[in-house]
Amino acid sequence: MTDVHILGIRHHGPGSAHSVAEALATLRPDLVLVEGPPELDQVIPLITDPEMVPPVAGLIYAVDEPRLASFYPMASFSPEWVAIRWALSTGTPVQAIDLPAAHTFGLRVAAEAVESISAPDQPYRPDAIGILAEAAGYSDAERWWEDAVEHRNSNPVERFEALIDAISEIRALDDRSPDHPDVVENHRREAAMRRILRAAIREGYGRIAVVCGAFHAPALVPAGFPSVSADNKVLAGLPKAKVAVTWVPWTSDRLSLRSGYGAGVTAPGWYQHLFAHWMAQDPAVDVSTTWLVRVARALRKENLDASTASVVEASRMAKALAAVRGRPSPGLPELDDAAQAVLCDGSPLLLALVHRELSVGRDFGSVPDSVPTLPLAADLAAAQRKLRMKASALEEVMVVDLRKPNQLARSVLLHRLALLGVDWGVPTDTGRTTGTFKEAWTLLWKPELALSLVEASRYGTTVASAAAAFVTEEAQAADGLPVLSELLANCLLADLPDGIAGVVSALAERTALQQDVPPLLETIAPLARTCRYGNVRGVDVSNVRKILEATVVRACVGLPTACAALDDDAATVMRGAIDSAQDGLSLLPDLPLDDWHSALAAVAHSDRIHGSVAGRALRLLLEAGLVDADDVAANLSRRLSVAAPAPEAAAWLDGLLSGDATLLIHDRRLLQIVDEWVDGVQDEVFEDVLPLLRRTFSAFSRPERREIGEQLSRSGASRDTTAGTSFNLAAAGPAIRTMARILGWEEIT
Repeated sequence: MTDVHILGIRHHGPGSAHSVAEALATLRPDLVLVEGPPELDQVIPLITDPEMVPPVAGLIYAVDEPRLASFYPMASFSPEWVAIRWALSTGTPVQAIDLPAAHTFGLRVAAEAVESISAPDQPYRPDAIGILAEAAGYSDAERWWEDAVEHRNSNPVERFEALIDAISEIRALDDRSPDHPDVVENHRREAAMRRILRAAIREGYGRIAVVCGAFHAPALVPAGFPSVSADNKVLAGLPKAKVAVTWVPWTSDRLSLRSGYGAGVTAPGWYQHLFAHWMAQDPAVDVSTTWLVRVARALRKENLDASTASVVEASRMAKALAAVRGRPSPGLPELDDAAQAVLCDGSPLLLALVHRELSVGRDFGSVPDSVPTLPLAADLAAAQRKLRMKASALEEVMVVDLRKPNQLARSVLLHRLALLGVDWGVPTDTGRTTGTFKEAWTLLWKPELALSLVEASRYGTTVASAAAAFVTEEAQAADGLPVLSELLANCLLADLPDGIAGVVSALAERTALQQDVPPLLETIAPLARTCRYGNVRGVDVSNVRKILEATVVRACVGLPTACAALDDDAATVMRGAIDSAQDGLSLLPDLPLDDWHSALAAVAHSDRIHGSVAGRALRLLLEAGLVDADDVAANLSRRLSVAAPAPEAAAWLDGLLSGDATLLIHDRRLLQIVDEWVDGVQDEVFEDVLPLLRRTFSAFSRPERREIGEQLSRSGASRDTTAGTSFNLAAAGPAIRTMARILGWEEIT
């Protein structure tokens, strides 16, 4: 007769973990079954490796479709981790017990294939612990568990038996929605668990301990098992998918509820502290006092005062709060309130610092090299070791100097990973540096990036080959020249010669077939950046230079015609494309720009072209030194003449002046022309012109607008005082002679 003990736990509950350790030590079972997909059996023995440091997560993914994946996180205070460690340390067999992930992924694929099947907006997942807590008068289920279970000094086996009785009453809620997808899923999982448990019983184990979520515990009591045929019917015909399994590092932050993890806890760092205290079983050590000592240390690291006396006072306050609130001992809410009042001087910001550093924690797990891994992940790990780039859960900014080989290699690695969607590093501002030899990256390793590596592994076995293959595939699927140009620039940064060749081939083909001028103009800037910065990294960009020169010629030939008869929206697009092309061409001083300037001149002096585009072309010619202020003044007078419609004149003015106010500030003739034109706009059209004028002048900086206003005020005042005034020198003679004597000048006669 097999003796089966069901240990219903709360996932990542330190009290549950402590109770499981006590129960296993008391029961000494012959077999330990732990909730989790059976595929984890392949990697469970690796937990004993000294390099396996929690938090870690089991990663199971579909081989043919890596986006189908599940993580199974474990911390040192997770009951499952404690049970597995106990079993392995004592030589007791241990297995995972749940529905195989192969079936879970197969069902997910089948559900996605049926359009009529969709997840409910609010899934029905009965919170057994929450219901028990509410019945006991608690608004927080975690506090109830801590008080009712984790702080009780009863026999651990009896605790779990009592919990099964309580959960059995709650499971009756499932009868209200037997066809709900979540209820069906729970029944399917429990049928799979019972199948594994029955097989273990048949193998003749004398005593079996099952560690599972508290909600599933009543369904796994052998006395209440449904028939074998009933369970087989539930599990019959389930689809399957080919899966793989490994371990990946996890973080404390990803164990928290705020990360979106459904089984997460509010304070992983606090639970780690609580679990370590309980496992130490040292009555001389007070858990609340030691926690407040850690709070004080965290504040001191930030150069904030936190004396020993303050720690003692905060500990006393926490215990007093617990007594007032009817709790057996201080919990995290009481410790937080005491820390904020005494150690943080009432500041919620300092308490937030404590939460980030201690309550949640900064722990980052590690896994041994012996874990099953993909060649791509192994290549990345080797590159990280070679370049001394350790993955961390702490956000850090890394500045690299591209003139140094090792740092250039770091930049190349991060750019390659970014192409593959593994966003370990995100480019950030380099500060005051304006040169091209420095880059800044914000590094933050997220556990989900392990899955991104799995998805990227289909492109190659190394980071370089995978990135090159990805780029080539993207180039073939790209639907526009700007996309290809950006892809080419990224290839350059990632030092992918094979990828560059593929993109250049696709770009040359698409450029030859492209007829629209705006896409050609938008392609110039990325190509120019590639040519400009390619030399910094020592990459051959001769082929890119040829494509750039051909693109510029084709864009220049078609520009005057393409700018004709544009409406307002099309003119906005064309003007943006011209600005983009100008920015790109300015990066290459040695590039011949005669064709470009001729095209701009044709646009600037044509009356058939939208004013916004024509004005912008004239401004670019002025900045290039090809027209002078007199030419600009003549064009301005003509464009702002009475014969020109006011909206068209305003659009031309916006194209000319947009960007900065240098023209108006340093050339008073232009300012006077603009002032007189604005003053002469008819009242009936002024309201139509005003929004465009406001947009133009609002782009100027505040000092520029102030200077323009002061110049207009001075010129207006001088006109008002001199207009229509005649001077009588004879009448002013006495006054002039008097002032001359006062000033010591010779007498004026």
